[in-house]
Amino acid sequence: MSIDIASMQAQLQELLDRQAIHDLIARYCRTLDWLDDAGQAACYWPDAAIDYGFFKGTAADFVPVVMQVERSTGRRWHMLAPLSVKLTSATTAEGEAYGIALGFRREGEEPYRGNMYGGRYLDTYEKRGQEWRISSRRYIMDWTMAMPDQPDASPNAAFPLPMLDLRESGHPDYRPM
Repeated sequence: MSIDIASMQAQLQELLDRQAIHDLIARYCRTLDWLDDAGQAACYWPDAAIDYGFFKGTAADFVPVVMQVERSTGRRWHMLAPLSVKLTSATTAEGEAYGIALGFRREGEEPYRGNMYGGRYLDTYEKRGQEWRISSRRYIMDWTMAMPDQPDASPNAAFPLPMLDLRESGHPDYRPM
C-alpha cells in the first residue's frame, strides 16, 4: 500500500481552509453582537462587494453603517448555520449560510421590543496571504417575525441570570478570539 503524500497534503489544506472559513463566520457573528468594529471589519476585505438591499457598496463603507444599526439596539443575536462551503481554487471559495438574527430596542423605561429575522448569506471568500475573508456578500431576507416584549436588563430574582444591554464597544465580558 503506497501513501500519496501530495494527495494527503491537498486534503489537509482543504480541511484547514474550510475550518478557517467556518471560524471567519463565527467571528463575524461574535464581533457584530459584541460591537467590535475592528473585528467586524477584519471579516471582510475592504474592497468586498456588499449587497444587503438597503446598502450596496464596499465593505469599508458598509461596516460603519451596519455597526450604527447594531448600536441602535440594546440586545442583538446573530447565528449563521449550517455553512455550506465549496472551495473553487486554492484562494477562493463560495459559501451559503442560513442566518437568524434578533434585535431588540428600548425607548426610555418601556420594555424591549424587537423582531427576529431569517435569511441567507450568499458569500464569496478569498484567501490573501494566509488569511480568508469575505470578498463579496449578498444577503436575502426570507422572513421576519415580531417578538414578544422583553424585560429590562435587571436580573430576574426567581432566575437571576445576567442580561446584556450592549450599545457600545468594550464590554468587559468580551474576549477577542
